[in-house]
Amino acid sequence: MSRASSAPDGAATRVSVTAHLGLPDEDVVYSPPMTPPRKRLSYLLLQARDPGDPMAAHEAGCFVQTLGGVPDAFDTHDLLSGPPSLDKVRRYDVLLVGGSGEYSVLGPQSWVKAFIDFLSDVVVGHRVPTFASCFGFQGLVLAGGGAVVKDEQNSEVGTFDVHLTDAGAADPLLSGLAPHFKAQLGHSDRAERLPSGMLHLAYTSKSPYQAIRLEGTDVFATQFHPELDREANTLRYMRYLEYYRQKGVGDDDDDPVLAAMADSPHASSLLKRFAESLQRSV
Repeated sequence: MSRASSAPDGAATRVSVTAHLGLPDEDVVYSPPMTPPRKRLSYLLLQARDPGDPMAAHEAGCFVQTLGGVPDAFDTHDLLSGPPSLDKVRRYDVLLVGGSGEYSVLGPQSWVKAFIDFLSDVVVGHRVPTFASCFGFQGLVLAGGGAVVKDEQNSEVGTFDVHLTDAGAADPLLSGLAPHFKAQLGHSDRAERLPSGMLHLAYTSKSPYQAIRLEGTDVFATQFHPELDREANTLRYMRYLEYYRQKGVGDDDDDPVLAAMADSPHASSLLKRFAESLQRSV
């Protein structure tokens, strides 16, 4: 009879496969199948940044770093030149949407309307796996039939406390987080009404809607910026300082925005958690 020596799970096992043939009893090493490595995902980041704005490259770098390193493919697409085609989107595993500098989803630019139509037709219509933040969050609300308003009195620039709703605490992506956590923000537009089918997952004291999911899909969005940490948000704030000063945000002598900047590890974990959940499903 053949005999097998005991070995720890996953280790090579020595098996005598020759004795029953009347051949010399030689041990042959049997290695159990290795668990295949997780698929490295490919990403397309949609950006709404002016030509030459250094924050475009900075934003892309922040997404890559927060996702956990260099992915299989990471490309960017300039929304000011129009949205990508569905064929282009389908060449990637995940669609990302970031911020927009000084642009607003309520703006009159033709590319803004084209972007919202794209979100409605492609992301919502085809359930493309998507993680959108800030400008992308607001665009997704409009694309689904919700409402966004300009509310400069309740603008959020800097680090703020985010609170999970009951639905957020039960969401597979957010359920591992603390019920209250810090996040990086920079916006004066906010969602006023969510579309039907969008789950309300988080809020702040100034903004009632901070995270949403298209129910039953991998379409997820946050008003806050999980791709930014304290250092990155400080750099972003300083880059657009003149714009913020014109809006009455901060003070040159004693800036409360800079003083309140804080670390946000829970928020920063979301992108990597999102990618890992997709890797488990492919």
